[in-house]
Amino acid sequence: MNIYHLIKKEDDMAITTGRVRASYVNIFQPRVPENGGEPKYSVTLLIPKTDAVTLNAIFAEIEKAKRDGIQKFNGAIPPMCKTPIYDGDGYRQSGEAFGEECRGCMVMTASAKNQPVIVDLNMQNIINHADIYSGCYIRANINFFAYNTNGNKGIGCGLLPCRKALLLSAPK
Repeated sequence: MNIYHLIKKEDDMAITTGRVRASYVNIFQPRVPENGGEPKYSVTLLIPKTDAVTLNAIFAEIEKAKRDGIQKFNGAIPPMCKTPIYDGDGYRQSGEAFGEECRGCMVMTASAKNQPVIVDLNMQNIINHADIYSGCYIRANINFFAYNTNGNKGIGCGLLPCRKALLLSAPK
């Protein structure tokens, strides 16, 4: 069985992105969140705004996760439901502008409690941590889920297997 291509079931909220730029790569060693909590594996995905296929799939799965999460939201989708995707030409939740590397991209962080499988172009496991780094291009398998923790309600993004992507040309 091919570890990268997961079979998409009708009720599965997993998608595979197109070629995206990886940033803040923590996929070989888990990182403790700044606000404390359990260490997690994570990567920030810089998704070109020109990749309509990936973005449309992400927005559709976020909406599906909202509908599927109504029980977690106590029967109603919050009017200001947090989502995991942001405009890289705008501002972070803190009010600080995103960095130059985010220009022309949508920005999203995906995380996991367990280390995701990471493969190269030939579908071989990557064990050399230097092969996946901030700035390289990957295709990420991600899923979306509803959460309601301490009154904080929204949609999160889970990190599943990733594959290193070939850099064909510099992004526009």
